[in-house]
Amino acid sequence: MNLVLQGLDATTDTLLRIAALANPARVVHLGAHAVRCEEVAYSDILKANIELAADGACLDATFIAPGRTLADFKLVAMDMDSTLITIECIDEIADMQGLKAQVSEITEAAMRGELDFSESLKRRVALLEGLDAGALERVYQERLAISMGGEAMLAAVKAAGLKTLLVSGGFTFFTERLKTRLGLDYTHANALEIIDGKLTGRVTGTIVDADEKRRTVEQVCAGMGIAPAQAIVMGDGANDLKMMGVAGLSVAFRAKPVVRAQADVALNYCGLDGLLAILG
Repeated sequence: MNLVLQGLDATTDTLLRIAALANPARVVHLGAHAVRCEEVAYSDILKANIELAADGACLDATFIAPGRTLADFKLVAMDMDSTLITIECIDEIADMQGLKAQVSEITEAAMRGELDFSESLKRRVALLEGLDAGALERVYQERLAISMGGEAMLAAVKAAGLKTLLVSGGFTFFTERLKTRLGLDYTHANALEIIDGKLTGRVTGTIVDADEKRRTVEQVCAGMGIAPAQAIVMGDGANDLKMMGVAGLSVAFRAKPVVRAQADVALNYCGLDGLLAILG
């Protein structure tokens, strides 16, 4: 296996110290803050030891088969909240009602997999009843930011010919704006019901839960004439696990422990563009 080590402020000395634990045949420098260790004799014990040491040094460590590149893939599918963007939109909308703490608690439990996502979404959206719809625009303009490395990652995958999908348990108000802003190919999210300029506390249509996210990835792949194994899927919460499970490469970004444990790649310290060092 190859082992990619990278960190935002990683020094050469730190990278080489962790790399030596893997006893690689050679070490290739990938810029100032990343290295690739080649021909590593992989084992679960080695993986655990490397990840422990890397975590202590604020590095991301990824074992990956040699030769894998962006050219192996045709689609990048991303969760939105706390993945492509830095916020949970529903929590920030709730803040306009003075209910952020209450809603955030439900959001966190759902992302850890402790609550059914559909029921948690209904409970959270119900608390927004009566809020002026202008609050959505305020959240978009004042609070929404693209996650570190997100735009660089998107530029690279588009240049490599991959299509992009944003699939979210959040809301179409935000996914549609991001589709235009970032030049995304496909989006799918929940629609908030708005009547007379006020949120009704309900969503319309099929709720985009874990099963719907997986179906969306599979349907977009089918429409492109590719297998899900040709998709990279990125997420952070338990409701992303099913779509990550059908992907050729799953990426956990600043993710909950249950998600990091099951993903092929975990980016805990680097930005989303950490994917580029891993896939050349």
